[in-house]
Amino acid sequence: MKTKICFLLIVAGLLFGCVQNKSTNNTKIKKGMIKVAIFYPNGEGKTFDMDYYSTKHMPMAASLFGDSLKAMSIDKGLASGTPDTPVPYLAIGYFFFETMASCQNSMRPNSEKLRADVPNYTNIQPVIQISEVQTVE
Repeated sequence: MKTKICFLLIVAGLLFGCVQNKSTNNTKIKKGMIKVAIFYPNGEGKTFDMDYYSTKHMPMAASLFGDSLKAMSIDKGLASGTPDTPVPYLAIGYFFFETMASCQNSMRPNSEKLRADVPNYTNIQPVIQISEVQTVE
């Protein structure tokens, strides 16, 4: 029983103590904001250049989105929730916007330029989810 509890505590620590790279000030994130999450699934033969992503791609996106972008952050996958299994995502990028309209007005005119840059840092087809922020800590 103690082993199971220790394992669960370790998994919880890994899940909730993920490394965030290049994060903006989270006080800007509020309930009701729009969050765009870009997931980069792990898999055989998948590659991801975190340095390029964090120093070139995400700053380029931030400059394209301008003042409508309220916050952004990057997660670098470290471990999965199950021992001895690969991390499910190599990286996850996040963009936060005040409203869905500001998100769409920022993303639509810049999506081609951003997609064209993807081969510079990964061979992964990203998965995108747009959500409404429900809680902020």
